[in-house]
Amino acid sequence: MQDLMTIKDASIWASKYIGKNVTSSNISYLIQYGRIPRNGDNGNAFVNRYDLEEYYNLHYETKENRWKKQLGNDLNWNLSFSEYKESETTKHVHRLHSYKGKFIPQLVEYFLDRHTDNFKNKSFFNTGDIILDPFCGSGTTLVQASELNLHSIGVDVSAFNAFISNVKVGKYDINDVKNTSDIITQNFKKFQKEKTNVNFENRLLDELKIFNSKFFPSPEFKYKVRQKKINEKLYGKQKSDEFLKIYYKLIDNYKISLKQKKNDSFIDKWFLQVVRDEIDFVFKQIKLIKNSETKTILALVLSRTVRSCRATTHADLATLKEPVTTTYYCKKHGKVCKPLFSILSWWQRYTQDTIKRVIQFDKLRADTFQKCLVGDSRTINIVQELEKKYPEFGKLIKNNKIDGIFSSPPYVGLINYHEQHAYAYDLFGFEKKEDLEIGPLSKGQGLEARKSYIKGISDVLNNCKQFLKQDYNVFLVANDKHGLYPQIAELSNMKIVNEYKRPVLNRVEKDRSAYAEIIFHMKKK
Repeated sequence: MQDLMTIKDASIWASKYIGKNVTSSNISYLIQYGRIPRNGDNGNAFVNRYDLEEYYNLHYETKENRWKKQLGNDLNWNLSFSEYKESETTKHVHRLHSYKGKFIPQLVEYFLDRHTDNFKNKSFFNTGDIILDPFCGSGTTLVQASELNLHSIGVDVSAFNAFISNVKVGKYDINDVKNTSDIITQNFKKFQKEKTNVNFENRLLDELKIFNSKFFPSPEFKYKVRQKKINEKLYGKQKSDEFLKIYYKLIDNYKISLKQKKNDSFIDKWFLQVVRDEIDFVFKQIKLIKNSETKTILALVLSRTVRSCRATTHADLATLKEPVTTTYYCKKHGKVCKPLFSILSWWQRYTQDTIKRVIQFDKLRADTFQKCLVGDSRTINIVQELEKKYPEFGKLIKNNKIDGIFSSPPYVGLINYHEQHAYAYDLFGFEKKEDLEIGPLSKGQGLEARKSYIKGISDVLNNCKQFLKQDYNVFLVANDKHGLYPQIAELSNMKIVNEYKRPVLNRVEKDRSAYAEIIFHMKKK
């Protein structure tokens, strides 16, 4: 018995053993996902010291050492920001909406703030400076510039990206947002009373709980899978097929509509009919809102809700394959899971979360200008566009000019920036401009695609230079595995004065292999 430890004691022992803080949650994770066996019943979980020791002997090596072996000793681990918890890298408004390919705020802050260290031996920007992000994405640069008392202007060819960015840096009457969202929620619940999907889903959850407890007990099932005592693929398929009899019986009893009649658009294809009905209802409610700022931020809440309610498996949220209309074996959770049949809980959760995050950001932001324009950074006249919509900001840039750029350009042939938010384009009717994307996924990573990319990025820099001060600083974050940025700098009449190679730890893709990107510091030649 002396070798059995409570989860808390195991975390203390493990912390000493590997020389790094191991929390009780870390130990619980190892048990839950079958990395180590659990001893005792649910109320009294114990860990065998030898099981834990064996696990760490086989699997533990500092990530820094592992990655440097693969990526080289020039990797700047200080720029991994590994000391920050996930809640800190997605702080306040940075998590108002999911966005694939964004950088973490600490990276932006590192280069925009005034601190110096062994790697950044001088500061590049001062309070009141103006920062440009010509590939604005979801607005991380704009938000961090506001925290640091800097002005910032973003440009993005995607109307939805600009929408996300401007919502994040917008200012709101929080009481109006709360009251309006409460009214919509009340009306939503009344709407649901006329439907059967809520009662159906509750009954389905009850049946799933009984079935999963019997055939997929946690964590024993996952441990047996890892020990190869169970063929997960065959067993999961067998049992999920078995549950379908229960599922279809409930579908018939509650007369649930699954597939939509049309299949013309993303929102037609990827949402169950009962979910689509709720989406349309909430959107109609939002259209009736008179306060434009409240309407805008609640539209973003709806977009975030819609994204979370697509008819797909939990394992395929980032890479949609085929719409799922039935229960299924979920490898991620090690049990039979279901698609969503209502958006209410997500709508309520995201509304509350959004309000909380906006309040947090309001306490940190400075009284500076932050705006994102929809446009092509290769051709846009930033001053003219600002003078039309935000004349005071336009005048500031015209008189003072922009101090520098901090941006993460798209990577060659990696992401379709319009397609990742296709649901929002369908719902809100934003104009798509996929043909203006630089380095689109559709063109791949071949020689012609790279040549086009080099020209596209250099065209952006050459166009933006007319708005920059003479002694500008440009920081571009890129995974330059094709070695394109020296050519881009040359065509832009710039010189690369420094390169910071950093590990990228917080990736949403399934591929968690060692990965690095370079921050290119460029100046006038």
